[in-house]
Amino acid sequence: MIKRRAAVGLAAAALLARPGLAQDASWPDRPLRLVVPYAPGGTNDLAARLLAQRFTEAFGQPAVVENRPGAQAVLGTELVARAKPDGLTLLVAASGPIVFNPATNDRLAYDPLRDLAPVSLLVSFPLMLLVAADSPHRTLADLVAHARANPDRANYGSPAASMQLATELFNQRAGTRFQQVAYRGSAEIVNAVASGELSMAFLDMAPVAGALAGGRVRALAVTAAARLPSHPDVPTMAEAGFPDMLVEFWVGLLAPGGTPPGIVARLHAECARLVASPAYRERMTTLFSRPVATTPEEMRALIGREIALWRGVARAGGIRMEN
Repeated sequence: MIKRRAAVGLAAAALLARPGLAQDASWPDRPLRLVVPYAPGGTNDLAARLLAQRFTEAFGQPAVVENRPGAQAVLGTELVARAKPDGLTLLVAASGPIVFNPATNDRLAYDPLRDLAPVSLLVSFPLMLLVAADSPHRTLADLVAHARANPDRANYGSPAASMQLATELFNQRAGTRFQQVAYRGSAEIVNAVASGELSMAFLDMAPVAGALAGGRVRALAVTAAARLPSHPDVPTMAEAGFPDMLVEFWVGLLAPGGTPPGIVARLHAECARLVASPAYRERMTTLFSRPVATTPEEMRALIGREIALWRGVARAGGIRMEN
């Protein structure tokens, strides 16, 4: 869902040059809080810590990462949505609480487009469709044909609403009825796929890389626009016959709604510089993720499109979540 683009340092400079965006030289006059609505570890947390280092160096104030997990990332997201819009309390969040929670829950205490101010994406990553290494299905077409003929024997695992909706999107595109089996985490799902307990699963690369390398599971397709350099033999969903299954999850920076545009512009400029840095790009690539920056306007448009997409998928599939 995300257009490929280079780092946007020039766009950041253009933002800062717009009339009315001149900044009070005293900002920030206190430390910055980067709230991560997940437990420590993982791509989201690492991106936040690298960004905190960048902000500390650029702004002359400490930037501290604060992990606030719970309730499908709602707790940390709501904390920032209700914070004072002074640019000192920020959210580093994956697409889960920003586009998937609103798609499946009408009772959220926050509205991402009203209560949060997008700053920039930081990284994005596709999903892989996995089957057991000894699965008789050598191609995605084989798997789909089997699932259509045997709907009572077709299932998948998901640890969160995002993976559930991605698989439901595939069901709707492919005319299949893979049934969900809920798991607490990706590691359990990998084991269940490897053992044949699950027919398949859509998962991001980081938690499955070891199982792929060890020959315990096999990838039939990737939801990216192009083949992954790390796995050039795995076709894209488009190459496998499903061009409308381009799915990328992401991590981005957001501020409370109402944060002054000039502060958003300064935050965005440093995000763009971080994403353009060789060290950051190398680190994210090792996690099978794509460093990417967007302007605040582009990120806002992306959020709007994705909420609409996933809300439609959820309604068609009868998927609802409650916190």
